[in-house]
Amino acid sequence: MNGPAARVVSTTDQPQRLASGDGTAEEARDREGAGSRNGTGETAGGPKVLRRRKSFGAWLKDKGWRHVVGIVVTIFAVFPLLYVLSAAFNSTGTLVGSNALFSRIDFGNFTELMNNPSRPFARWFVNTMVVGGVTSASTVFLGAMAAYAFSRMRFTGRRIGLLSLLLLQMFPQLLAVVAIFLLLSGISEVIPALGLGSQLGLIMVYLGGALGVNTYLMYGFFNTVPQSLDEAAKIDGASHAQIFFGIIMRLVTPILAVVGLLTFIAISGEFVIASVVLTDPDSQTLAVGLYSFVAQQRSENWGVFAAGAVLSAVPVMALFLYLQRYIVSGLTAGSVKG
Repeated sequence: MNGPAARVVSTTDQPQRLASGDGTAEEARDREGAGSRNGTGETAGGPKVLRRRKSFGAWLKDKGWRHVVGIVVTIFAVFPLLYVLSAAFNSTGTLVGSNALFSRIDFGNFTELMNNPSRPFARWFVNTMVVGGVTSASTVFLGAMAAYAFSRMRFTGRRIGLLSLLLLQMFPQLLAVVAIFLLLSGISEVIPALGLGSQLGLIMVYLGGALGVNTYLMYGFFNTVPQSLDEAAKIDGASHAQIFFGIIMRLVTPILAVVGLLTFIAISGEFVIASVVLTDPDSQTLAVGLYSFVAQQRSENWGVFAAGAVLSAVPVMALFLYLQRYIVSGLTAGSVKG
C-alpha cells in the first residue's frame, strides 16, 4: 500500500513543483538542447564525444595531395590556352611579342583573318562543319546498325568480324595515305565527285577509318540493354527495324552522343589525310587552311593562326558542353558487359 501510494503522491506533486517555478523540466530540456547544439555530440545521458581537428600534415596525406595534383594539372592544361588567346589578341604577328600575356589587346588578327580573299576562313569554317557533321552523323548511324547486328543477331562469322574490327584499329589511317591517294586518283577518272579534291571522297575515307572502333564501342553498350525488351517487342509483332528505331536507339542515346562528339572532334583537327585529298583552297577544311599561315618560313603569321585556332575551337567546345551529360555514362556503361 505504501509503495503505490508514494508513487501516486509523487506524480501528483510534480505539477505543483512546475507551477511553483522549480523549472526542473525546463532546465532538462535546455541542457539537452545545448548538448545537441554545442557540436560535441553529447546527448542526454550519453557519453561526450570530442571532435579534434586534423593537422595540416594529416589532411595533406589523406586528401590534400589530390587537390595539389588537381591544381598542378589545371595550370598545366590552362596555360597553353591562355598563351594562344594572348597571341590571338596581339597583332604584332610574332610569338616572341606574346610572351607577356595580354600585354596588348586588339582585334587586328581577327580582322585580317576575315578579310583575306586568298585565304577564305569563312569558307574553311563551313567546309569543316559540313564534313564533320556529315561524317559524325553517318558514323553514328552506320555504327549503330552494325553494333545492333553484332549484339542481337547470331550469324556465321560474327566472332571473326568483331575480332577483325578490333585488329584493324592497330593500323592507323596515316599508314594508308599513299594507298588512299592512289585509290582516289583512280576513282577521279571514273567518278570525279568521289575522287581527289572532293569533300565527298574525304568523307568516305573518314567513314572507312571511323566505323571500326566506334562499332566495337557501341557494341559493348548495346549489350547492356536487356534482350527481354526485344523479345517482348517480337511477341507483339515488331520487326528488327521497328525494334532498332523505336526502342534501342532511344535507350542508347549516351553512346550515340559520345561517338558523334569524338568523331566530330577528330575530323575537325585532322590534317594529314585532308591535306592529301583536298587540293582546292575553296574546299579545304580549317586544319589545312590555317596551316597556310605558318607553312612558309619567312612569312609566318602566328597571330592570325592563333586567332583562327580560337574561332575553330568554338563549335567543338559548344558541342562538348552540350553533350557533356552523356559522356561519362556513354563511356563507362559499355565496359560493364562486352
